Amino acid sequence: MKAIDMKELVVAMKELEEERGIKKDYLLESLEVALVTAYKKNFDSADNVKVVIDRESGEMHVYSTKTVVEVAKDELLEISLENAKKMSKKYEIGDSVDVEIIPKNFGRIAAQTAKQVVVQKIREAEREIIYTEFNDKKGEIVTGIVQKNDGNAVVLDLGKLEGIMPTKEQIPTEEYKVNDKIRGYVLSVEKGVKGNPQVIVSRSHADFVRKLFEFEIPEIYEGLIEIKNISRDAGSRSKVAVYSTNENIDPVGSCVGQKGVRIQNIINELHGEKIDVIEWDEDPAVFIAAALLPAQVLAVDIKEEEKFAQVIVPDDQLSLAIGKSGQNARLAAKLTNWKIDIKSESQFRKMLEESQALPEEDTESEVEE
Repeated sequence: MKAIDMKELVVAMKELEEERGIKKDYLLESLEVALVTAYKKNFDSADNVKVVIDRESGEMHVYSTKTVVEVAKDELLEISLENAKKMSKKYEIGDSVDVEIIPKNFGRIAAQTAKQVVVQKIREAEREIIYTEFNDKKGEIVTGIVQKNDGNAVVLDLGKLEGIMPTKEQIPTEEYKVNDKIRGYVLSVEKGVKGNPQVIVSRSHADFVRKLFEFEIPEIYEGLIEIKNISRDAGSRSKVAVYSTNENIDPVGSCVGQKGVRIQNIINELHGEKIDVIEWDEDPAVFIAAALLPAQVLAVDIKEEEKFAQVIVPDDQLSLAIGKSGQNARLAAKLTNWKIDIKSESQFRKMLEESQALPEEDTESEVEE
């Protein structure tokens, strides 16, 4: 049946497959299903109709599937054995036979349906392609232009679709202006209400710092230096623990770079956020002492089972070790995954004196009793 020029449509579908990666068979299968629905709607037909489009010629055929019986009583659903044998001698009672039908004016309906289906499926397929493309970028850094900032979420133009940076994913100290070009970490890719992909972007996530280190430090990208952990107060300070199995590589020095060039590029991207690069050590006491930089540490007493560390620092280093609002101690604890209690040398000495005095007091009380 050639009521519509399906051959041209098939050619167009081949072009779509080549140009946009939308499979021709996928479009034709969707069109066949839609044409069946259209036929039933317009011709009040039973559920035994199917439409087949030749994949090469584009010719469209409409069939009514009927059951072979001795004598047909319902011609919509049944065909007599005698008539079935005229089509093929192989048919027996109980077989299903596809009988071609030629409905009037179906060509116009088919043309309208074909246009609607192709447009709809192209949109769906494009959305799926874009979703897949950006889903593959999850955990990567993308560049976008600020389209909108209403004081809450920031909307970014990422080229093929929009990115959303919620308030909690923004760096508190940064201001995002329309047309600003910024980079962000792809946190997740979700399908919206209408199927449109939605990319959630973050600049506050610790892994944003991790990816920036990969970009700026070739040894990390190549796997010669490993980032063991990162703790971060976005916009204020980050601590990055690095390690290398190669004794000839200085992991901290490699990250900082000559005259601090490498680390400065990362700091510039984060608009001045301070970054402490710390060498990871399998000895928790050594690692904890390093994690409290820039403060100097006199001693670290650890309790493995409780993952608790008592840290002693010089009196003049206490405030530095704790940090403003406890930030340095908090980030060190998060970096090492240990509970850390920091005391100055004089505080610790006083605590020892008090603990040593307790048994004497207890002994005296026992004597008195």
